Amino acid sequence: MFLNFFAELRKAQVPVTPREYLDLIRALDHDVPEQTIEDFYRLSRALLVKDERHLDAFDVTFAAVFKGILTMSAAVEAQPIPEEWLRKMIERYLSPDERAEIQKLGFEKLMETLRQRLAEQKGRHQGGSKWIGTGGKSPFGAYGDHPEGVRIGQDKGRRGSAIKVWDKREFKDFAGDEELGPRNIRVALRRLRRFAREGAEEELDLDGTIRSTADKGYIDVKLRPERRNAVKVLLFLDVGGSMDWHVEAAEALFSAARLQFKRLEHYYFHNCLYESVWRNNRRRFEERTSTAELINSFGRDHRVIFVGDAAMSPYEIVSPGGSVEHMNPESGETWIRRVTNAWPRSVWINPTPPEQWRYSQSTQMLSSLFGGRMFGLTPDGIEQAMRALTH
Repeated sequence: MFLNFFAELRKAQVPVTPREYLDLIRALDHDVPEQTIEDFYRLSRALLVKDERHLDAFDVTFAAVFKGILTMSAAVEAQPIPEEWLRKMIERYLSPDERAEIQKLGFEKLMETLRQRLAEQKGRHQGGSKWIGTGGKSPFGAYGDHPEGVRIGQDKGRRGSAIKVWDKREFKDFAGDEELGPRNIRVALRRLRRFAREGAEEELDLDGTIRSTADKGYIDVKLRPERRNAVKVLLFLDVGGSMDWHVEAAEALFSAARLQFKRLEHYYFHNCLYESVWRNNRRRFEERTSTAELINSFGRDHRVIFVGDAAMSPYEIVSPGGSVEHMNPESGETWIRRVTNAWPRSVWINPTPPEQWRYSQSTQMLSSLFGGRMFGLTPDGIEQAMRALTH
């Protein structure tokens, strides 16, 4: 498999050498990646990719070669569904035609059916189309395949079709001190600026000093506040789930924003905005901030930037209770409309390549809610977003 991986990288025009391949094999011999697919991904990328231009080709090749090779969560923490029901035995992938033949139940029917299954099921099930289990066509369980279901007891998503996730998941804060890769992201952010002199008088006012000294006949030093970018920015960052594939790009943007904007407040959300957000991902269940409170606290002069891949079930946007992680009283669409009304200068920055947006219904819906102000996470896209926030 690893030799095939090397060959596929060469075929994708990623300039890997036999020496680098041997370094990777030696690292595997010493259990450096600790035998998880995530660690192996990071290790192989560090050893085999020498130029950021080849990152996309590497990711595509890695996904194709190691498709379906995942690890399983140690336990299901959200509800008392027995672990033995969910142990991974086989994984199932359906063809597009087979997926099209499976009927979607709709959100309300799906949740009602899940309640019935929990009440009726007495044992573990494998490979079927009805019960909570693994490797089948049932809409409930892990490592099977269904165009619309509830994911239970699976380490990570595979096809992005789950409309609810039963497991408690832990997210990681973006590193604000992450070394910025492409310097041009920071340059693009400079399009959004409005300078003002505020605060303590600490900077030498050379013109004022010369003028006052000439008037008074003796040296009269004048100071003035430092000239700073006075733009006020609210940054909302999607974290976890499918955003795991875009962590580095999001961290680069976050780092650049913290350097560029002195008046920056940031909050995290997952997939779509709802009634609360949080500042610390390790304590996101205990320490949350009301979205309504933010709307009432920050004025209309704030510029608002959402960063997320916009890939989710449409139910997460339009349906109360549609969130994958909790039963939200009001729809995500309701909260997005409130936010864009409160802060008219709002944009959504999407790390997914723009040419793929038309294939995602949720992406098109969010773009429409933002009045078409959705831009790619590229230097050109960020520059366009900053121009939109300026007007």
